[in-house]
Amino acid sequence: MRDTTSIRLEMIAACLKMNATGLNIGMAGNLSVRVDGGFLVTPTGIDYEAMKPEQIVAMDFADRYYGDFYPTSEWRFHSAILGARPDANVVLHSHALHCAILASCRMDIPALHYGIAGAGGDVIKCSGYAPFGTPQLSAEALEALGPRNACLLANHGVIALGTTIAKTLQLLQEIEFLAHHYIGTLLLGKGVPLTKAEMNVVLERYKTYGKQPGEARPSDAADDCQVTPPQRGGDRLP
Repeated sequence: MRDTTSIRLEMIAACLKMNATGLNIGMAGNLSVRVDGGFLVTPTGIDYEAMKPEQIVAMDFADRYYGDFYPTSEWRFHSAILGARPDANVVLHSHALHCAILASCRMDIPALHYGIAGAGGDVIKCSGYAPFGTPQLSAEALEALGPRNACLLANHGVIALGTTIAKTLQLLQEIEFLAHHYIGTLLLGKGVPLTKAEMNVVLERYKTYGKQPGEARPSDAADDCQVTPPQRGGDRLP
């Protein structure tokens, strides 16, 4: 396996940022990243502040770990998700407060804000309950995720998937906002969710949302449903 020191350092930095921004607390939560031959995952029982790159655990998809440290107790769902979702390279789990509140009520997050499209669908589902670290929890997580990039875990927390660590951490921030936003609408009475037709337009527009030149497909840019940039005038103002 190629040298993974830079990935390990980025993983530690992401965990520290997750705690610093209030998306997690203490040693709760965990992070995995796909690498050649398997994946790297955070260890069990080691504070993020004290974590060293060599303590990040390498695992393969035959449920074997390599090195001197045990992986997080949640290694099973990291392995199951990365194994089932080749489109995802990163799995990030936290006990973000507002997500955990909804998860403890076993409530899905509905399409009350268009930003839910960032998770790849018109709902963020809450899984059924299973004890942490069990094969049953892995199965529940996979079912709740479906083709989407996020789910809540009943009476537990939240999972976010992504292609890079930075994008996955950003998605986790967005999901926690959506959870907080949803709780606020419940306090006011009842929010008005976007319809399926409205969400279909949003999901189409998200295909080019946030894309820089060279990232968006020409066919997308020509579609009225897509987020199209203005006409380019050159390299600088005249």
